Amino acid sequence: MADMSHRIFTVFGGTGFLGRRIVRHLRSGGCSVRIATRHPDKGKKLFGSDDPQLQSIEADIHHERSIADALGGAHGVVNAVSLYVERGRQTFHSVHVEAAQRVAAQARRAGVERLVHVSGIGADAASSSRYIRKRGEGELAVRAAFADAILIRPAVMFGPDDAFLTNILKLLRRLPVYPIFGRGLTKLQPAYADDVAEAITRVLQGAKPHTITYECGGPRVYSYAQFLKAVAHEAGLRPILLPVPFAAWQVLARALELLPSPPVTRNQVELMQVDNVSSPEMPGFAELGVSPHSVEEILKGMLRDPLTT
Repeated sequence: MADMSHRIFTVFGGTGFLGRRIVRHLRSGGCSVRIATRHPDKGKKLFGSDDPQLQSIEADIHHERSIADALGGAHGVVNAVSLYVERGRQTFHSVHVEAAQRVAAQARRAGVERLVHVSGIGADAASSSRYIRKRGEGELAVRAAFADAILIRPAVMFGPDDAFLTNILKLLRRLPVYPIFGRGLTKLQPAYADDVAEAITRVLQGAKPHTITYECGGPRVYSYAQFLKAVAHEAGLRPILLPVPFAAWQVLARALELLPSPPVTRNQVELMQVDNVSSPEMPGFAELGVSPHSVEEILKGMLRDPLTT
């Protein structure tokens, strides 16, 4: 493998749930990393300021000049910016389509060798779900601007500081009767966020891949109800799972979205009606040499460390 210490990799969203892991994996691989974020102080707090090969700079994906500055001299770039709740000018279209296209176009203009765009399993420009549709439109926009951009589609991700597994565990501990989405039949293939970060790092550091789309799902497919039972079992809990129709969840989510940090959104309810499983025809972790960790394996570690749960 070529010496990576002289190559700069820019990570947009490098302080986020996945982004911070990508930064750590790139640095452990000897790369110089530029964290492009709206909050550079957060980057310095996360990673410190004494690493000469790690730079945290202010960047806004809604402004071309800001993006261009963050890309100067970069060999590779990752767009790991995502949005789950729309707020004012921050919409699924502005972030997942317009900003994604802007990053890709500026990367092409800057002569960046490799662009990784993080999307999601199931992204589909024809979907009735606004979130899924905009993810799909974003992929098309990125490819139009940077033809050989590499798309990484993770399944729903989990990890010690996530908003998925951690919240489910907290609720299972508090609620002896646990309301579930529909009848709990939706299929999930949760992926450990560090495994996804490792996959992205391998795409950036390795030989130019022949494949330009990877779907990264974990080692096991669960129904939603099976997943909840598996988490509860690891935690020594025996909740009663109560099916709640999706229509009722939509009504509840609409009301909860008025809160500053809603525990459930309509977007999440829509996502829970669609299977989140990688296609067997698509390359993923195996082709990148990554052995994905199971939910049970990571959860055991989380339960041993009370600070993470």
